[in-house]
Amino acid sequence: MADTTVKVDSQTRDRFAAVAAARGQSVRAYLAELAIEEENQIALSRATAAFREIIARPGLADAFDAAFPDDAPGQPAGRAA
Repeated sequence: MADTTVKVDSQTRDRFAAVAAARGQSVRAYLAELAIEEENQIALSRATAAFREIIARPGLADAFDAAFPDDAPGQPAGRAA
C-alpha cells in the first residue's frame, strides 16, 4: 500500500499523537483503527435505521409472535410454552 500525506494543523496533529501514545500506538496505527471504527459506526447506523423502519410496520410483532409462538415475550428463554 502506498503512503500518502494528510495535512492537518499542528494542534490536530498533536492531539492525534497524544491519543495514539496514550493507547500505545503509532499515529498511523491509531488512524487506521479509527477509520475502521468509523466505518463500523456508519454501517451500524444504517442497519439500525433499517431495523427501526421494519419493526415500525403495522402487524409485524403479531406476525412474528404467530410464526414463533415459543419465543413470544413472557416465555422463559430456551423453553417451549
